Amino acid sequence: MSRLLGFEHVGTTTGDMDASIAFYCDLLGLKLRLRKANEGGEVAFLDAGGGMLEIVAPKAGAGRFRDVPMSEAGMRHLTLAYDSVDAMFEMLEARGVEIVERPRDAHNTEMVRRVAFVRDPDGIIVELIERTPGR
Repeated sequence: MSRLLGFEHVGTTTGDMDASIAFYCDLLGLKLRLRKANEGGEVAFLDAGGGMLEIVAPKAGAGRFRDVPMSEAGMRHLTLAYDSVDAMFEMLEARGVEIVERPRDAHNTEMVRRVAFVRDPDGIIVELIERTPGR
């Protein structure tokens, strides 16, 4: 039997690779590990410290993200943990990032202390969290 080694990556699609890399690396702190062209467009892997974000930019482009209704299965948001949600949110708001929900105390306090929600350049919802102490 094979043993789980850990979370590897989640994949997304973008209409603008440069804007996505600038948002996730320059603003949110992920590290660019690979960026290369392929026959279908371009791919990048960004290291989030506990897994990767794979971003694909098709040659034909991509439309804006569509929020998944609660009645449909699908990815609703991407979550990244920070030591201060309030400080991160303040910086993102000052940079003109689209806001979904301002910082507040979390509902699931067994796991998360504070949360806020923003959108990436393609409209994908990004949740910013502070973990519950001791987690």
